[in-house]
Amino acid sequence: MSVLIPDSVENIRRPNVFRRLLGNPMAVGSMVLIAAVIVLGLLAPVLSPHSPNFSSLDAVNAPVGTPGYLLGGDSSGRDIFARLLASVNTAMLSAITGVAVALLIGIPFGLISGYAKPRTDSVFSWVFNLLMTFPALVLLIVAFPITGGSYVVMMAIFGFLFSPSIFRLVRNLVVAVKRELYIDAARVSGLSTARILRRHILPAVRGPIVITASFLAGVAIAVQAGLAFLGLGTNDVPSFGSMTADAFANLYVYPIQFLWPTIMLAILSGGFVLIGNGLRDALEDSSLAPTKALRPSNPEARHATARAPHGPAQTSEGPSPLLRIRNLRVSYPTTGGQMKQVVNGISLDLNAGGVLGLIGESGSGKTQTAFAVLGLLTQEARVEADEFTLDGHDLLSGDAGDLKRLRTSLLAYVPQEPMSNLAPSFTVGAQLVEGIRATKGGTKREARQLALDLLRRVGIVDPARTYRSYPHEISGGMAQRVLIAGAIAAGPRLLIADEPTTALDVTVQAEILDLLRNLQTDLSMSVLLVTHNFGVVADLCDEVAVMRSGEIVEAGSYRNLYRHAEHVYTKQLIGAILDEDTYRTDPVATSAYPDHSEGSVGR
Repeated sequence: MSVLIPDSVENIRRPNVFRRLLGNPMAVGSMVLIAAVIVLGLLAPVLSPHSPNFSSLDAVNAPVGTPGYLLGGDSSGRDIFARLLASVNTAMLSAITGVAVALLIGIPFGLISGYAKPRTDSVFSWVFNLLMTFPALVLLIVAFPITGGSYVVMMAIFGFLFSPSIFRLVRNLVVAVKRELYIDAARVSGLSTARILRRHILPAVRGPIVITASFLAGVAIAVQAGLAFLGLGTNDVPSFGSMTADAFANLYVYPIQFLWPTIMLAILSGGFVLIGNGLRDALEDSSLAPTKALRPSNPEARHATARAPHGPAQTSEGPSPLLRIRNLRVSYPTTGGQMKQVVNGISLDLNAGGVLGLIGESGSGKTQTAFAVLGLLTQEARVEADEFTLDGHDLLSGDAGDLKRLRTSLLAYVPQEPMSNLAPSFTVGAQLVEGIRATKGGTKREARQLALDLLRRVGIVDPARTYRSYPHEISGGMAQRVLIAGAIAAGPRLLIADEPTTALDVTVQAEILDLLRNLQTDLSMSVLLVTHNFGVVADLCDEVAVMRSGEIVEAGSYRNLYRHAEHVYTKQLIGAILDEDTYRTDPVATSAYPDHSEGSVGR
């Protein structure tokens, strides 16, 4: 199927890292200096009148400015200038070899360890921690006879021994970043683990990796020079270390010979560190830095047969509810080694096409319940239930592949904080296209056209402009509409909206609720709405389940609950609905809930 895309959509702007880097004088100066040194090394055959190993008795300890010997001669009559240029090439090849090996080992294993389950993380961490205990310099000296004096092989061994530092850095960064809400959103949209690691997590952690790699390049040059200074290497390959060793013997007679290799070492080592700092600042522009999320990600749901007391149930009269929950318990380990339940045996049903409001104060367990359905609780969470199914699929089967397929076909999620759920380094269109292609397939052109259609459907006036904008360039209300567009892209049967209007102003809240209501009707979706606002429930929901302290204290249709609420906590929530004619009076304490007043509210 052929789809035409407007020209304005094709020109997607991308962050110009190089331009931001050029705005850093420190980085520019370091790049120019190192580039000049590298060019001199590459032009060594042209600039040097002698081979770096050519020796002449007439040039022994020749002073600076001797014809044919710009920087003089060393104690063996070799041209110091020729050897200095050749040493630049040796140093750069050493840096490239050491850094490449360290990154090729440390980055992949760090990404996998930080994102994987605790058992995999423990195994990888143990192996790399063990490797870190090895004395790198001693091992390099011991391995010298095996390498045959090849500095390339020795630098490869150095990179291998330094890889645990890269591993630990990447692993710790991934552990922090994988808790971002936009990573949860990527997982819910059906992206594969490899794609999330490559497109969302790696770009977010690349700044520290770059600065560490730059530092490692300087360290590799210094280590190679140190080994050569100790005589570990072939005399046929010039290096700053061997030049320094030769000059050291003449330090009190011809001290200027000691100056040239040490200056070049300082330029290369310090320059790489300064460039790394500049690159880090350019890659991690403050305006695009992701907001830290409070909610962790990625569950390991476990099915248990142990039974616990049932909470109040909201059961359906229908034969086969879309979402069926019986005696759901969610618990977390405490510091004392015990398990603390945050959801205490709740039961509810949600029919196809129905809208169920899960309402309660912060900490009541409603979001934990919703995240248990999505499979987005922490790895430490223990999820147990007598029955926990979505359209007949067991949500506690423990099969990550099944859960991923459900997310791409049946489930969708609209979060509470829209700006935190959009990756700051990618345009809105790029993120929508990625999710659409992960769930529906097709070409990029088809996905772009569908993304534009979805943006238009959710009420965005200028879809093309929003498509090519970054998250920080749009408002919170537009960001929420973008997330809704991404959520409905695959035509889900169940949409979980976690307080979708909390971070928005009153006018935008009403618009978002109208949009959700229209989409629910048009697409015949079921909606599980998580909220603490009874006014939002009244505007959208058919059925209500009131949660407090991890339990459902009352459930039923909204109209019956509003008119004939029986539980004191439900009455408090209803009494908290304010309008222009409503005011609060002094609360009346209750014996059943001493930490919550009954809330005598005048109307």
